[in-house]
Amino acid sequence: MFDDLRNDAAKQYEEEEARAEYQPAGINTSRSRRSGKFLGMTSIQRFVLVFMMLTATCVVGFLCLFATGKIAF
Repeated sequence: MFDDLRNDAAKQYEEEEARAEYQPAGINTSRSRRSGKFLGMTSIQRFVLVFMMLTATCVVGFLCLFATGKIAF
């Protein structure tokens, strides 16, 4: 079982090195500068989206409280 363990480990290391050196032609390995966009949106667009989601959550929560009678006018 352990007869050829050292040779097997060396062989696996060589195979991993060969895989690491191979790079497909279409992939650019250099890190490009991040543009600061998330999902293609600018910071103002993200703010508006988050604000609308916050407002919708608050309105739905208020309506649930009102419907169950936990809050009254």
